[in-house]
Amino acid sequence: MTFFRLFKILTVFRAYQLNELLPKHRSSKWLRTLLFCMFWVRAKAKHQEIGERLRLALQELGPVWVKIGQMISTRRDILPKHIADALAKLQDQVNPFDGKIAKQIIESALEQPIDYYFADFDEKPIASASIAQVHKAILKRSQAEVVIKVLRPNILHVIQADIGLMYWVAKQLTKRIESGEKLRAVEIVHDYEMALLKELDLQKEAYNTARLRDNFINSDILYIPYVYQDLCRKNVMVEERIKGIPIADINQLKQNNVDMKLLAERGVQAFFTQVFRDNFFHADMHPGNIFVDITEPQNPRYIGIDCAIVGILSADDQLYLAENFLAFFNRDYRKIAETYIASGWVPATTDVIALEMAMRNVCEPAFSKPLSEISFSQILLQLFQVARQFDMDIQPQLTLLEKTLFYIEGLGRQLYPELDLWQTAKPFLEKWYRDKYSAKKILQQAWESLPQWRVMLPQLPEKLNDYERISKQMNVQLQQINQELQRSKKREQNLYTVIALFCALCIIILIVH
Repeated sequence: MTFFRLFKILTVFRAYQLNELLPKHRSSKWLRTLLFCMFWVRAKAKHQEIGERLRLALQELGPVWVKIGQMISTRRDILPKHIADALAKLQDQVNPFDGKIAKQIIESALEQPIDYYFADFDEKPIASASIAQVHKAILKRSQAEVVIKVLRPNILHVIQADIGLMYWVAKQLTKRIESGEKLRAVEIVHDYEMALLKELDLQKEAYNTARLRDNFINSDILYIPYVYQDLCRKNVMVEERIKGIPIADINQLKQNNVDMKLLAERGVQAFFTQVFRDNFFHADMHPGNIFVDITEPQNPRYIGIDCAIVGILSADDQLYLAENFLAFFNRDYRKIAETYIASGWVPATTDVIALEMAMRNVCEPAFSKPLSEISFSQILLQLFQVARQFDMDIQPQLTLLEKTLFYIEGLGRQLYPELDLWQTAKPFLEKWYRDKYSAKKILQQAWESLPQWRVMLPQLPEKLNDYERISKQMNVQLQQINQELQRSKKREQNLYTVIALFCALCIIILIVH
């Protein structure tokens, strides 16, 4: 099975002439030779650009490869722009599986006939993707309209087979290509595997959806559908059926007299609210997952679905990210550089002046344009690209955040080209920072910590004694190490003396003879 799958991948690789992507290095010569020998494979899309050919190849290889293409497309810090743009067009749409099989899966998961819970069930899916497909139904107990998301049968087996091949390819790249370690191919495949496994657990998605809904209950900005958690299983999820206009259908939004400026600004507000107020953000907000509630066209509201992938930042990353954004708003490049070092995103040994100058060279040209024309996500991307030159280790959560910001800003500018993201974001960040680190907040946190201090204070003398004892032990060990180093140094000096005497003796013998 694995051999035939690998052969299929190589055939598609050859058909779309993807050998152009192979590094011009002797380590890839064997693969170039193998592809050259597959002369019987007919070329496809010969006149298309390489990025478009790669997109078509991934589409042909199937759902797992479409998913990894979508994920890689967000890594604009390591991909050429034309390839990232092409991969961003990948559509996660595949032929549906039989609705009768979906019905059997639902009945098996809920351990009841379909009509026990549902007054009506449509076997024809309303959407079909690589991981799951969606059917509409009517809930028997309340007559509410719902949708049922059902995982594809045997999807885990399909994914594991292709993931295994991806790991093999990633390891070969790391071993055989010069500077292969810097590609972090194995790490990218691992991140992709983790993201996919999250999408395979619909109970986890149900929890994420419910949590996001709670965060935005009664909100004018974002609506998240209700999840019937008692009817959710690992491979089945039941949620409220939403009604709205797809965010990408701009003509229909305009025909319904939607306030496009307000809608664009609310997208930015939704992003920053999730990241900073809640520290729990929807990390897959591409156009297919966003609709607009136009019940009140002059008060439009986003509707978010498909909450399988979410992001959470550490408290430190959240703080450093806010400081980074605010420093950029204020054109304080020294602060940006210091933030990158203090956060641990780049090594502590990084030259802060060199990093500051690199940041300035990237950011300063942007300010020659009006603020409404500056791309926030592009600036963040360029900062990450600069930081990679200083050995930045980009965490998966920051990649998710960058991707989400890229989607939100892109959608906002499509809705309202004059969107000034800065004007919307800066007041929010400044207020969040003041509220989070005001004197009142610090005193409140100290007061809330008093019970812990009451428990810890009686233990303080004992802890201090432990510290003193450990400190003395470490001093003794350091002295022993120092003495051993001194002895080694003396032995080394004695060795050099012996060698010198031996050489001198040899010279004398040569002279005498």
